[in-house]
Amino acid sequence: MKILLDTQAFLWLISDAPELSKKAKKLFLDQDNDLFLSLASIWEIAIKFSLGKLKLKQPIEKFLPAQLQENSILQLDISFRHVAGVAALPFHHRDPFDRLIISQAIQENLPILSSDKAFDAYNIQRLW
Repeated sequence: MKILLDTQAFLWLISDAPELSKKAKKLFLDQDNDLFLSLASIWEIAIKFSLGKLKLKQPIEKFLPAQLQENSILQLDISFRHVAGVAALPFHHRDPFDRLIISQAIQENLPILSSDKAFDAYNIQRLW
């Protein structure tokens, strides 16, 4: 299965956080799944890191590529159609990063691994 990771889910997964659901952890560890992290999530992490709201074990330019490689996570780039798709979304969710991730999930027909129940208001499959 191909799965798009929400930013928070990615951070919890790579740190084996207690907030993880058993299903999320199982999906993450299943080597038959293709996991994707949006460039929007990487951008969000960079902003939180620069603001001091997120601590990382290494500089971000080393940490994120290492985590993607170590966990076999593919980067999902942002296309024009992903950005344009945001304009058609109702405002059930106001976070701009999440709105872009939702648009990507819709455009790419990918379920999202996320604990955020606000995603359920959109025409996507949320796994948790």
